[in-house]
Amino acid sequence: MKFTRYYRSLLSTPAMAVERYAKSHESGADIAMVDLEDSVPPALKEEARRLAEEFFTLPSARLARCAVRINTLSGPEGLRDLIALTRYRVKPDLVLIPMAESPRDIEIAAAALAPDCPDTEFLAVVETPLGIEHAPAIAAAGHGLRGLVFGSADYAFAVGARISWEALAHARGRVVNSARGAGVEAMDAPFFEVADLAGLRREAGLARDLGFSGKIAVHPRQLPLITQAFSPDEELLDRARRVVAAGLETGRSVTVVDGVMVGMPFFEASQRLIEQFDPPQPPPVPQQSPAPRRPSAPHHPPHPTTET
Repeated sequence: MKFTRYYRSLLSTPAMAVERYAKSHESGADIAMVDLEDSVPPALKEEARRLAEEFFTLPSARLARCAVRINTLSGPEGLRDLIALTRYRVKPDLVLIPMAESPRDIEIAAAALAPDCPDTEFLAVVETPLGIEHAPAIAAAGHGLRGLVFGSADYAFAVGARISWEALAHARGRVVNSARGAGVEAMDAPFFEVADLAGLRREAGLARDLGFSGKIAVHPRQLPLITQAFSPDEELLDRARRVVAAGLETGRSVTVVDGVMVGMPFFEASQRLIEQFDPPQPPPVPQQSPAPRRPSAPHHPPHPTTET
């Protein structure tokens, strides 16, 4: 499995909820996202675009990578969103493209933003039957695409399935395989039952084991569990250190670590894990000894004087 510090968790905040912007930045999510799509009623889209600019200009925005989910590019609201983003004083780090069904969706967004937002990258939300079928091509679209996001609710409603892990296993597997085949990340859909932390822990563990990089949170209380699920524990880091050490000792030849045969894929995965989650600490800066001082003349208190 792959771990990454950068796509473990994404917290979504409605664009109209301006009072929650700073809390989103301070939540500890790897990605803080302002939403212009599902959480905004049609009549408020223009106001939401105006308000959302503050999400990127607040001082607290420096605490997280900041993203925006635009409206679908198959309608005019998505195109208006792209135009608005080019006018923002501070540009988003990431743009989520919903209802992605072909590489063309990424090409349109990239072409529209490139002149004014050259550093902005993209995540494609795959949440329709056609999107799932075209997931390999979408994942390989390039143009700054950094990953696929699985949208379970829209997909389940479209095919008439339950929103359960078992019912959506095929779609999830296709998203992960498509993303990994193209060398990009894969983020899992939210767990919508906010109060069921045990259910969230189970589903996040299943997503991690399937190969997802992280998971979307619909409430800040979900973030600690999600971050923990998609981060290696100390036992896994210890094993990674032993695997890397064995690879160095054997010249990366096949060998046995803890009774398990390991080879090149194990060495590379362990090295990547250590680089992101167990980086070497910089050596302590040696403290310079103070320069020796020349001995000063002995100090004597002044002799008392006698007044006459």
